[in-house]
Amino acid sequence: MRFAIKTRPEHTTWQQMRDVWIAADEFEIFESAWHWDHFYPLTGDMAGPNLEAWTTLAALAQATSRIRVGCQVTGMIYRHPAVLANMAATTDIISGGRLELGVGAGWNEMETAAYGIELPPLKERFDRFDEGVEAMIALLTQKVANYDGRYVKLTDAYCEPKAVQTPHPPITIGGKGPKRTLRAVARWAQQWNVIVQSPQEWTPLKQVLVDHCDKLGRDVNEITCSVNVRMDPDKPLDDAVALAAAYGEAGVDLVIMNLPLDASPSVLEPLAKALAPLA
Repeated sequence: MRFAIKTRPEHTTWQQMRDVWIAADEFEIFESAWHWDHFYPLTGDMAGPNLEAWTTLAALAQATSRIRVGCQVTGMIYRHPAVLANMAATTDIISGGRLELGVGAGWNEMETAAYGIELPPLKERFDRFDEGVEAMIALLTQKVANYDGRYVKLTDAYCEPKAVQTPHPPITIGGKGPKRTLRAVARWAQQWNVIVQSPQEWTPLKQVLVDHCDKLGRDVNEITCSVNVRMDPDKPLDDAVALAAAYGEAGVDLVIMNLPLDASPSVLEPLAKALAPLA
């Protein structure tokens, strides 16, 4: 089993989140660190602070040296795919080739309504997402990219300099929709992340992914399957570790431990020791 951490950029400070990621960089059991892409908090006071994802990610990449860094996941509705491809290439360069490019279709109506960002109906949102991923891959892998989609168009487009990782930074697609999301994972992703409540909920979703891969002629084992396990500060650490172990037994490759909101770097050493027997 493999492990990662995730911090919530809501109701916190840059200094606190930076210190946790720098500390996580010292524990080899944590292969990656993640945060989310929102402009408003998802819990508590919605008018409270929430750090922006990609500027923070680039700074965290500079502050660390080993751990891989990613956003779980970037809402495609927030940034034009060509802009996001350039951001990803630059962040991969800053990190020395440690970026995990997490993307999803987007969903937060409160944010989009407040900012005047279009939130299309679900089908169109996924159509835009599919085109966006294809356009980003074209920009990240081709010297000159052209793409003629319904929603995304590239004409003799450049994305220079290219990312360090080739052919492009690994793509993580987040979500559990059986028809569109898991099909997109089978087509393009190197990692699939899903938030579920139990291994029993995860297992049939994995089978859906296997079926999509079979139809496309892709080996599902090329895709890292990851889930999130929330660490509740009011419950024993052993509870979260036991759930992580259960996911591993079900076939999950990577368990991302979601740290409590007020977590300090001191939580990482006991967590690393507790997870070590599972690694």
